[in-house]
Amino acid sequence: MSVNRSAEAMTIFAVVQAALFPVIHMGRPWLMYWVFPIPNQFGSLWPNFNSPLLWDVFAISTYFSVSTVFWLMGLIPDFAMIRDRATKPFAKKIYGILAFGWGGGAKHWQRFEELSLVLAGLCTPLVFSVHTIVSFDFATSVIKGWHSTVYPPYFVAGAIFSGFAMVQTLLSVMRKVLHYEDYITRKHIEYMNIVIVVTGGMVAVAYLTELWIAWYSGSRYEDFTYFSPGAATGPYWWAFWALIICNVLIPGLLWIRSIRRSFFWTFVISIVVNIGMWFERFDIIVINLARDYLPSSWTMFMPSWVDVAIFLGTMGFFSVLYLLYARTFPVISQSELKTILKSSGESYKKHHTEDEHHEH
Repeated sequence: MSVNRSAEAMTIFAVVQAALFPVIHMGRPWLMYWVFPIPNQFGSLWPNFNSPLLWDVFAISTYFSVSTVFWLMGLIPDFAMIRDRATKPFAKKIYGILAFGWGGGAKHWQRFEELSLVLAGLCTPLVFSVHTIVSFDFATSVIKGWHSTVYPPYFVAGAIFSGFAMVQTLLSVMRKVLHYEDYITRKHIEYMNIVIVVTGGMVAVAYLTELWIAWYSGSRYEDFTYFSPGAATGPYWWAFWALIICNVLIPGLLWIRSIRRSFFWTFVISIVVNIGMWFERFDIIVINLARDYLPSSWTMFMPSWVDVAIFLGTMGFFSVLYLLYARTFPVISQSELKTILKSSGESYKKHHTEDEHHEH
C-alpha cells in the first residue's frame, strides 16, 4: 500500500516517454495522425493493421488510459483530504475539482472499492497483453535473432523485473528526501526484492534458452544473433557482458538476506538492473541489425549526438513529470494507509525496535 501509488505514477510517466518513440520512428512526425482511425480529407484512409507501429499505438493508448483512470481514481479520497486542509483559495478550488465532490460517505467508499477492484482486474491482463504486443514488434519480423517465440513471456517478465527495480530507485530517494522511513519499511523493500529475484530468474532462463538454441543448433548463422556464443566474443562483446553482469549476476546477490534487506544495496542494485535492461534493448536491436543477411551491409552502430540527446531528453522529461507529481500529489496513499493503521499500529513498536537494532 505504501508503494502502489508511485508505481502507477511511474507507469504513466514512462508510457508518455514510450509514446514519443513511434512518432520519432515514423520519420515524418507531422503525419502522426495517420496511425489513428479517424475520418479525414483523404476519403477513408485507415491505418495498416499489419504494421507493428500501429500495434504500439493501440498498446500505448490502452495502457495509458486504463493506468491513468486507475491512478486518478485512487487519488480522489486524498484530493478531498487536501481540499479540506488547503488554506489558499486557489489550491482549495483546484483540489475541489479533482476530488469530484468526494464526501467520504459509506456509499462513496463502497463505490470506490468496487471500481478499484474492477480497474485492478483490468490492469493485470493489460500488463501481459501490452508487453506481449511490444515483443511481437520483434517476434513477427524476419530478422534473425528477433524471430523468436520466447519473446512474449520474456518481455513480460523483463517488464516486471525492471519496473520493480525502477520503483525501488525512485522510492529509495523519496524515502530519504520526504522522510517516509515509517511508511516505506524494510519489509516493503524485502518483498519487492523477492519479486525482482523471481522475475530476474525468469529473464535469466530466457537468456539461457536463447544461448542453448544458438549453440545446440550448430548453425553458423546463429552466431550473429544477440544471444549466442558469437555475440559474447564478437565486436559487441562489451554490451553482451554488461547485460549478463547487470541483469543476472548482480541481482543474484539479492538471494543473500542481509543484502535483500539493506536499503543501500537495494538502491545500488535497482540502478544496476535499470542499466542492464537498457543494455538488453540495445543488444536486441543493435547486435541483430549490425550483422544483416548480406556481409556487404555489415556495419557497426555508433550513436550520434541526436540519439544520445533523445535518450537523455526522455530521462529528463520523466524526472520532471515525477517531481511535479511528488510536489502536488500525496506520494503515498493516505486513505489506504488509514485502513491498515490499526493492524500496523499494534506491531509498530516491535518492528520499530527491530529496525533500530538493525541500524545499530
